[in-house]
Amino acid sequence: MTPGGAGVAQRHDFPPLRYEPAGLGGAPAALADGPTRSGGPAYRGSGPHPYGTDGSALTGRTARDVLAAYLHHRATDFLRSLRAHGESGPDAEGAREAARQLRSAARRIGGALHTFRPLTDERWADHLRGELAWLSGTLAREHAGTARLDRLLGALQRLTAHPDLNSPAAPPSRDTPDPDAAEALLSAGAARAGALLERQITLARTRAHSAALQALGSSRFHAVADAVAVLASEAPLTPTADRPAPDALLPLADQAHRRLAEAVAALPLARAGQAYNGDALTAASRQDAPWHQVRLLARLSRYAQEVTDPDDTDPRLAEAGRALERHRDAAEAAAAAAAAARTPRIAPATAYALGVLHADQRHEAEAARYVFGRVWLPAPVPEPGPATRKG
Repeated sequence: MTPGGAGVAQRHDFPPLRYEPAGLGGAPAALADGPTRSGGPAYRGSGPHPYGTDGSALTGRTARDVLAAYLHHRATDFLRSLRAHGESGPDAEGAREAARQLRSAARRIGGALHTFRPLTDERWADHLRGELAWLSGTLAREHAGTARLDRLLGALQRLTAHPDLNSPAAPPSRDTPDPDAAEALLSAGAARAGALLERQITLARTRAHSAALQALGSSRFHAVADAVAVLASEAPLTPTADRPAPDALLPLADQAHRRLAEAVAALPLARAGQAYNGDALTAASRQDAPWHQVRLLARLSRYAQEVTDPDDTDPRLAEAGRALERHRDAAEAAAAAAAAARTPRIAPATAYALGVLHADQRHEAEAARYVFGRVWLPAPVPEPGPATRKG
């Protein structure tokens, strides 16, 4: 990924996805409108809806019709992927793809049960959602390990093939007064750093693979599969779901988007909008958490839109999600490099290479934040001037 988000164009064909300040009397103001469809909104609640959804896709249907159809479809995807995984045999790539589709279906079912929880048998929905999260997380670890190792080894190769000691990832000049010596030190340590990362991440990936196989053969997993099979034919919804779909679904979808927008409002988008601001290099684990939370909320908001208006999804949510996934991948890769650097008795050159790698991945995280800000807000967020800064 190119720092600064090159290649991601600003979008001007629709208004920004953001949460507006509270209206008069302290009531939450409406989310930014999307394009309005002809005919006017079918649901007339407290304000306009996110994504440009006006409810016309839901007209004449009950919430039960819409939500049950969505859950049936995703449950069928889950069962189809499970069957493909079981039939993949020695085809490792086929098994990985089936596991990916299985996780995708599990996340979508869980997201729908979370957002539209008031329309479901809540005790049943909460239990299944928790079990799906367990399964998706267990299956994701092996794939994440493979992707993390590829990312780190690729970054090491890039850094040693095209070293740039004037880049933000370079060490301070007082530590390496001779650029040639620093380059030689990086080249000497990169091979050992790569070997160390490969040993550590491969061990974790092997354990994750064993855990996934154990999970797929467990009685707990079979209970989850049985529950999803029931969902494929009958969704446990309450009588509340018999209300008109616009009235029952759109307020809950709006609520999911509002939670996302409020979480984004707490992010330092003004700083993230300044290329190479350096914020991502400090207090990484603490400052990453709000961005990770926004990633999860963006996913829930996108899945809610798939339920309410599957034929007109807002591309910004997918773009924002991809940027935040890159942020997560870079942050986790940086943490892996830092953990490897804490290995006892490693050579100074190896530790140095891992330090440069850590800084490189933290700058990748910073670049992903920049991209996210450009997707979320079409216009750059101005840095506060001296007259507006507090203190």
